[in-house]
Amino acid sequence: MTTPGVTLAVTGHINLTPPSVPLVRAALDDLLAPCAGPGLTGVSCLAAGADSVFAEAVLAAGGRLVVIVPSRDYRAAKVAPAHAGRFDRLLGAAAEVEVMDHATAGRRAYESANRALLRRAQRLVAVWDGRPPTGRGGGTADTVLEARALGIPVDVVWPEGAARG
Repeated sequence: MTTPGVTLAVTGHINLTPPSVPLVRAALDDLLAPCAGPGLTGVSCLAAGADSVFAEAVLAAGGRLVVIVPSRDYRAAKVAPAHAGRFDRLLGAAAEVEVMDHATAGRRAYESANRALLRRAQRLVAVWDGRPPTGRGGGTADTVLEARALGIPVDVVWPEGAARG
């Protein structure tokens, strides 16, 4: 599925149920195992849920983390207090951070961040339940569809028992 020297970007649901997190993490660990080590680069926006679980799995696999921050106010405006410590820890562990040129977080900022993820990706890892887009733009399904339209291979991760809250 993946090979050494690969750049994987992530898109995924923010609202994984607590019992889903270890299931998703185990599936991500399995996916990353063939390319573990310094040749692995993972690209994430560090949102709560799938993005952060992926970032932790990349670091645990010895990979390099690249973070795309959707807007200049993202940390203050959108990172919930319950997620702030994890966000800050992962941001601090990043080898590279790109902040999108948006003053405020919102749909346009998220869409720009997703395009930046895809520009860097050789493959997209989608922690996705397979549901179609909501029509609001910038979501997981939208990013999967955009990746496929660009010819970027997509690895869907949705282990048995995973659910959204």
